[in-house]
Amino acid sequence: MTKTIRELANELNVSKQTIQYHYQRLSSKDQQKDTNGRNVINQHTEEIIRNKVTKPLSTNNTTNTDKDNKETKDDSTALILSLEAQIEDLKSERDKQFSTKDKQIASKDRQIDSLTKLLDQSQQLQLMAEKKIKELQKIEQPKTEDTVTEPTNSNNQNETTEAPKKWWQFWN
Repeated sequence: MTKTIRELANELNVSKQTIQYHYQRLSSKDQQKDTNGRNVINQHTEEIIRNKVTKPLSTNNTTNTDKDNKETKDDSTALILSLEAQIEDLKSERDKQFSTKDKQIASKDRQIDSLTKLLDQSQQLQLMAEKKIKELQKIEQPKTEDTVTEPTNSNNQNETTEAPKKWWQFWN
């Protein structure tokens, strides 16, 4: 009878990952899949995994000594110190990256301020140029309004009256 990894894990009261770990370390002839592609465990494979999972528990319970406990504590302490050192290294690396990013952001802020100032100056110059153009148009407008004499249809044809013409009327 075949079982799934989950079923065997529940039966042995261990995690699914534990069974999966031991299953993956078996030879390829002991690993099988069902029609759905799920890993299944036959009777022979179940015995192998059961021995690996239950054996360490029984030996640890019977042969635990003070020496084993001390070695385990020393290993744990060394591991903790190593992990704490790695954490500190990662924190300092993170702080360096933040510092670099802060400098880049400050540089971008200065560039934005500079561009904003240039844009403001450009707009002021444009406004001044438009004002000068309007002033020049006002000054030139009276100069271009020349008086042209046209004959009038009065009794005296020799008399002429002066009618001012605008500058755009000269092209008509």
